[in-house]
Amino acid sequence: MYSLKFNIEIDKLMKYLWGDSFFSDTENKWSKSNDEGYTRGFCQFILDPIYKLFRAIMNYNKDEYTQLLEKLNIKLRDNDHDKLEEEEGGEELLKYVMKQWLSADNVLLTMIVLHLPSPIVAQKYRAELLYVSRDDEIFSSIQQCNPTGPLMMYVSNMIPTLDKGCFYAFGRVFSGTVATGQQVRIMGPNYVPGKKEDLYVKSIQRTILMVGHNIEPIEDVPCGNICSLIGIEKYLIKTGTITTYENAHNLRAMKFNISPVVRVNVEPIDPIDLPKLIEGLKYLQKSDSIVQCGSEESGECFVAGTGELHLKLSLKNLEENYACIPMRISDPVVSYRETVSEESDIMCLSKSPNRHTRFYMKAQPMPSGLCGDIDKDKVTYDQEFKARARYLAETYNYDVADARRIWCFGPEGTGPNLLIDCTKGVQYLNEKKEYSILGFQWVTREGILAEEQVRGVRFDIHDVTGTTDAIHRGGGQIIPTIRRAMYASMLTAKPRLFEPMYLCEIQCSEVNVGKVYDVLNRRRGRVFEEHRIPGTPLLIVKGYLPVNESFDLTTDIHSNTDGQAFSQCIFDHWQIINQDPFDETSQIRQIINTIRKRKGLKEGIPLLEKYLDKL
Repeated sequence: MYSLKFNIEIDKLMKYLWGDSFFSDTENKWSKSNDEGYTRGFCQFILDPIYKLFRAIMNYNKDEYTQLLEKLNIKLRDNDHDKLEEEEGGEELLKYVMKQWLSADNVLLTMIVLHLPSPIVAQKYRAELLYVSRDDEIFSSIQQCNPTGPLMMYVSNMIPTLDKGCFYAFGRVFSGTVATGQQVRIMGPNYVPGKKEDLYVKSIQRTILMVGHNIEPIEDVPCGNICSLIGIEKYLIKTGTITTYENAHNLRAMKFNISPVVRVNVEPIDPIDLPKLIEGLKYLQKSDSIVQCGSEESGECFVAGTGELHLKLSLKNLEENYACIPMRISDPVVSYRETVSEESDIMCLSKSPNRHTRFYMKAQPMPSGLCGDIDKDKVTYDQEFKARARYLAETYNYDVADARRIWCFGPEGTGPNLLIDCTKGVQYLNEKKEYSILGFQWVTREGILAEEQVRGVRFDIHDVTGTTDAIHRGGGQIIPTIRRAMYASMLTAKPRLFEPMYLCEIQCSEVNVGKVYDVLNRRRGRVFEEHRIPGTPLLIVKGYLPVNESFDLTTDIHSNTDGQAFSQCIFDHWQIINQDPFDETSQIRQIINTIRKRKGLKEGIPLLEKYLDKL
């Protein structure tokens, strides 16, 4: 349209519509400087027509929008004008017009084709991020995106079907070809090569393509494509790897930048419905990649989500679609993380029950940036250890020798805590390594203060003494001993709690900004940015808000601004509560007491004497 108007080639005109290019209607020419009488090209020729059409439709200006639609060559059916009369605000007509004029699906698909790499290009450099081993046939097949190679498919999501309890296993094929009737190895996230746990060999009943809300059966799908499988959903909880290669490792699991930090306990009103609730929780966990379901030691079932709204929708699905029973739901509570703020002030000794083995340990905080690197998979256990040690030494000033002797990450082998061997010349240490790692995973899953997960703690093993007799250094001796040593080292390193923080974005008018600030201040929030939305009277207020203070935030903001402000929250980071947990009057102590009471633990923080032994 503009190309014909200015008698200029499209490619040349496109350059004027981006960046610092300004146009003057009076002089009918372009300029690189914003002189008087000149308007930025993008604003004048792209944004202004959209705003003009938007205002005309929303303000019921039929003559104006009819003229605009004629210029844009958009034809309305007879009943489209009636929609404007029927639908208050004209939203339906506006949606229809925008779909005809600037259809999002065509634009997005075009941009994906133009700007995103094809699977053949992308997998050449992404293979090392997708697959652990670089020495087998699978790695080269993924790199080449080879449709004739061994099958490797990652199932990323379980999509509920219309039949209750049935799911489509949705995922992407990275190597080989997946086909209906094909016999495959189904490997869950806990599968270890060479073992049979979390491994099933089954046939795929059907291979299908998902096209919007419809499904299309298909015989086979080569690598580089996404598809869904029927017949394997019973063997996977959420994610997993499908392969035909006997010695294959798992494809790396997806990591989410958001955490399920809000949780509730659920129980059936009628105890006889407990089996239905447990089955419903399994279905819920399958259908949502982020939600977590499980049970406490007390036997209570819980559901955890990323926020109040996510939790509300999950519970609605559980009650109406999966368990189909009336439930009693507790008030929402927030998950915290345990950490330390200083290095242990003494060397902590713990003796095994048979007194033959001794562990000497210390704990210290990890740099906050390192926790983020581990969360983002920039630092992982699977990395080449010399390259990882070099990165830790250069970025975080770690000793290279220590960085090369990282035994494990935790919890679950991937979390932001480290177990490091700092010993020198200790005999039979490797025989104790496996059990030491199990103890470390236990500690990082359940911290000392309130049995919350541990975050950002480095545990250093400084010395291990023990007998040469293998019978005296089994798991029953090593695991509880190193666990006690780690708890003692945390208690002597000024333990603290991390609380989860939301990034909160609130859209409001200038009149209501002060009221928004008042609401956030009452809830221990902190505003760090405020800016106006160009071309509107609205402002965006951004701030950090403790998740624990976020409940009913939307209602609070609406009531204080007469419904003229809208909030959106997303998990952003963990923030340390820098208070002494041993001070009975501190806020952190009240939080710990509440958590311990909820979990059925003994009142008060365990004493150091319980874990620290003397020579």
